[in-house]
Amino acid sequence: MTVSGTTSGDRVPRAGDAGARTAWTDTWDVLLASAPARRRGRVLQSALREAVRSGRLAAGTRLPSSRELAADLGVSRGLVTDAYEQLTAEGYLRSGHGSGTWVGDSVRAAAPAARDRAPHTPGARADFVPGTPDLSLFPRAAWGAAHRAVLARLPHRALGYPDPRGLPELRTALAALLVRRRGVVADPERLLVCSGVAQAMTLLGFALHRRGARTVGLEDPGSPENIAVLGSAGLRSVLLPLDSDGLVPGAAARAGVRAVVATPAHQYPTGIAYSAARRTELLGWARSVDGFVLEDDYDGDFRYDRAPVGALQGLDPERVAYMGSVSKSMAPGLRIGWLLAPEELTEELVERKRTMDLGNPVLEQALLADFVEQGGYDRHLRRCRLAYQRRRDTLIAALDEHFPGTEVSGIAAGLHIIALLPARYGPEARFLQRAAGAGVALRALAYHGTARPDDGRVRLVMGYAHQSPSDITRGVRLLARAVGRG
Repeated sequence: MTVSGTTSGDRVPRAGDAGARTAWTDTWDVLLASAPARRRGRVLQSALREAVRSGRLAAGTRLPSSRELAADLGVSRGLVTDAYEQLTAEGYLRSGHGSGTWVGDSVRAAAPAARDRAPHTPGARADFVPGTPDLSLFPRAAWGAAHRAVLARLPHRALGYPDPRGLPELRTALAALLVRRRGVVADPERLLVCSGVAQAMTLLGFALHRRGARTVGLEDPGSPENIAVLGSAGLRSVLLPLDSDGLVPGAAARAGVRAVVATPAHQYPTGIAYSAARRTELLGWARSVDGFVLEDDYDGDFRYDRAPVGALQGLDPERVAYMGSVSKSMAPGLRIGWLLAPEELTEELVERKRTMDLGNPVLEQALLADFVEQGGYDRHLRRCRLAYQRRRDTLIAALDEHFPGTEVSGIAAGLHIIALLPARYGPEARFLQRAAGAGVALRALAYHGTARPDDGRVRLVMGYAHQSPSDITRGVRLLARAVGRG
């Protein structure tokens, strides 16, 4: 018996031959031998499909006759005939009366493996890219215990399609938490559980677009991802300048927008907290244009020198849509966030949420509700706060030692600092190039917007939460060796 290609043929030995068999007939033998008799037909079909998809059986290859293959594999001829007929009907094989069975031409080999496109910095010897908490601090034991307890008591009906706003018990728990920790006005009926702030902002973008908005103001510098997120809802972003107190007075009015995305408690990335005057000015603008502030409270729980500044939403819940998540406090992979909506937007947002995804996963919602209600969330935040404060202090001390004269700006809060290095370390492009060559992952402040002083100095946004104190010290030392001490 032979299996022939379009240009050459290779003999496939029979079951009793002493020579080595081809890899694909060996595989079928193993699979068929381990499969129950009633499933051998399906196993053979699956093996044939995979051989064609992977390219091990190339297009144009002639297969053995059903009689020959059945004899080789020790199965009935009918089983092989059925397999050939099924795969011919699906397009994997082709056959003609009296001309045999061949691998079809329409199949393209599948990719050998799934790729991981999660954001990361492969090969970095030191990683100061901001935006990630310490995932090793995730409360695995407490989360696992809550998982078992919640799953045991969750009623069967709870596993159906949920309220698109989120489980009532989670909305109630989050509302109480946010009132207590962030000073918001929180009605559980106006709270939506979302897949992080990105989904919350997308929902708001669609609602604003439906009301005729075509532009939205963003802080400059700010998070570049927001441009793409709002763009997916049909909105164009207009960058609004900042100073040391917040948005520059009148910037939103001059831009002609009626919605602004802001991070007033701890601005990202500059690290400032909006002054009371700028918070008042921003709300006054929103009222004057019948507009909205989209408040991203991305890391408002972490303040190291005093109690955190309360959320802007608490001053005017009808003009501020408040967004937050567990991405910085616990882990971004949980994909759980929340949106406290102004009353006039709530029903539209709920309906859009329903058509977008029919609700978030029920079990994870129930888990977080239990974790918050039992005090686990507060305990976790206290643990993280102590760890991150120490790491911030370590980074500042390391910069002072290895890059003397560095200016650190922003309030003592969050998961990153802004470092302005002495002029002797510039220009910035050369500095970043040398750092990358040494395997130090960095992000310049210029990455986050258009406001770029033309003084040649190096301005860095340096994340520290995801590194141990020893890794921070080692990374800064490595950076100093790579760029020179000036």
